[in-house]
Amino acid sequence: MIELEDVPELIDPVMVCAFEGWNDAGDAASTAVGHLDETWGGKVFTALDAEDYYDFQVNRPTVWLDGGVRRITWPTTRLSVVRVTEPTTRDLVLVRGIEPSMRWRSFCQELLGLAHELGVELVVILGALLGDTPHTRPVPVSGVTSDPELARRLDLEESRYEGPTGIVGVLQEAFTHAGVPAVTLWAAVPHYVAQPPNPKATLALLNKLEDLLDLRIPPGELPEDARAWQLGVDQLAAEDSEVAEYVQQLEEAQDTAELPEASGEAIAREFERYLRRRDNQGPSGEKPGPGRAITERAGEVMGSVEPVEPAEPAASPEAAADSAAEPTAEESAEEDDHNADGKGGSTR
Repeated sequence: MIELEDVPELIDPVMVCAFEGWNDAGDAASTAVGHLDETWGGKVFTALDAEDYYDFQVNRPTVWLDGGVRRITWPTTRLSVVRVTEPTTRDLVLVRGIEPSMRWRSFCQELLGLAHELGVELVVILGALLGDTPHTRPVPVSGVTSDPELARRLDLEESRYEGPTGIVGVLQEAFTHAGVPAVTLWAAVPHYVAQPPNPKATLALLNKLEDLLDLRIPPGELPEDARAWQLGVDQLAAEDSEVAEYVQQLEEAQDTAELPEASGEAIAREFERYLRRRDNQGPSGEKPGPGRAITERAGEVMGSVEPVEPAEPAASPEAAADSAAEPTAEESAEEDDHNADGKGGSTR
């Protein structure tokens, strides 16, 4: 067990986790935790031993120059702490890493031990999956938990998924069985433009996290990046009539499915969120968002994707998570067929 000697006593700490890989479509979840770290100046206070959990032929270390000295950065999972002061003061323990290659039970037990030692009161795991959702609509984000009482208290979905899962699902169950309240927030990323980054999905996850924890998260440049991303995908889709038609079918299906939700209460909730986030807007350029060429990356993906017959949009991440795994180069052909099935669940 890692000894935490340099960490001060934390105030109402919440652990927020994200892992690159299978449960991080468009890098949306890991980028969201990175945004929190950059926004509040988090400092890494510990890291898990890379030798214990990673296959370095799968996740290779990187070499870099530090003032003329060559150094190596090993793939691992790192923890940092940030203090939030608005609207109330509390600490966030940020866990950011790569899905481990081996020893998942030991990995979860180590994070569980750290959470106990830090006095963590709630764990929120961020994930992103590929789904039949149009890029032109708000990103669907669902909150799920395996704890029935927590589901009722926080107005979350109770997970009913059965099937293959990733470290996100395993970690949520490990915390739940240990008596630590755990929630997973899932963002649905359009499967036809899955290449990272996806700032629109990242922003949607952060907005949902704001609602869940009653935080005020400065968005930095993410809103501008999200608009640029959508504009780029709009332009690329407009150049291909089959893709444009497919997107329109997804829009119609989603609008029809969501029509009963357009109640006065739902509209009031959304307006309250809008007012709160408008008050949270800081000065332009307050914190940098993802600095990659959004339009160029989207162009690479859109240019290489063959239009597929539209599937019924998933009603929730529970129905879409079998398409959540981001394919490797070897798996891409299988994944195209898999995403059209619309099976799976949000505990992956």
